[in-house]
Amino acid sequence: MPELPEVETTRRGLEPHLKGQRIEKIVIRDRRLRWPIPAKLKQHATGATIHNVERRGKYLLIGCADGWIIVHLGMSGRLRVLPKDIPPAKHDHYDLVLSSGKLVRFTDPRRFGALLWTSEQPSHHPLMRNLAPEPLDPSFDARWLYERTRKRSIAIKLALMTNDIVTGVGNIYASEALFRAGINPRTRAGRLSMQRCETLVHAIQDTLRAAIAAGGSSLRDFSGADGAPGYFQQTYNVYARQGQACRVCGRPIRSCRLGQRSTFYCTRCQH
Repeated sequence: MPELPEVETTRRGLEPHLKGQRIEKIVIRDRRLRWPIPAKLKQHATGATIHNVERRGKYLLIGCADGWIIVHLGMSGRLRVLPKDIPPAKHDHYDLVLSSGKLVRFTDPRRFGALLWTSEQPSHHPLMRNLAPEPLDPSFDARWLYERTRKRSIAIKLALMTNDIVTGVGNIYASEALFRAGINPRTRAGRLSMQRCETLVHAIQDTLRAAIAAGGSSLRDFSGADGAPGYFQQTYNVYARQGQACRVCGRPIRSCRLGQRSTFYCTRCQH
């Protein structure tokens, strides 16, 4: 599933092509995504000029005069900027046709993505109103993480993936950040000291900044808006490296299951 760095990479790739452009039409080939594409979307967005392209967690937000288009990439979705005469393929579910002569095309073999509309501020939308701070926002700091994890017995890796503590840290980057912080992913969240919380916050932020700079991770289907893959997977320390030597100490990387998700760690470097 595309995580925060992949969504941010997509946002940055889309912004120069979308900002200031008018949406000439919206072509919907299949409304049956994670939630049905609402009929009011065409009514409100067709003819609108795009004033901004933002991100909240893993949601892309395309700002128009009367509201916001909300996009989620789901598990296998991707958005590409193409000339508008390119014919669609089997899993191309919708196009935003722009006044520039280009279009933004959504491809999603599994149809777990979403295309929605809200006339309110996105922060008021049910999908986003209860989201915790962004990991790169100043409000996500050691004090916040420490206070939010008190008396919580779940593993710290699972805690990082819950949107009431921090928004947008998924499976890959939680594993990589915990390695950087030297914390075993199975450690109970409530046992982390303030000092370890501070170390972990910096590790999360450093990991995400490095991933964004590398264009995200290209696993299975992900590519940016220009079709280019990300390269962060080439520098993974633990994720998907079970049995391979730790890049720091040489001990084999181990794996376990936490919350039905594969988790990777080094028994020597993480404690």
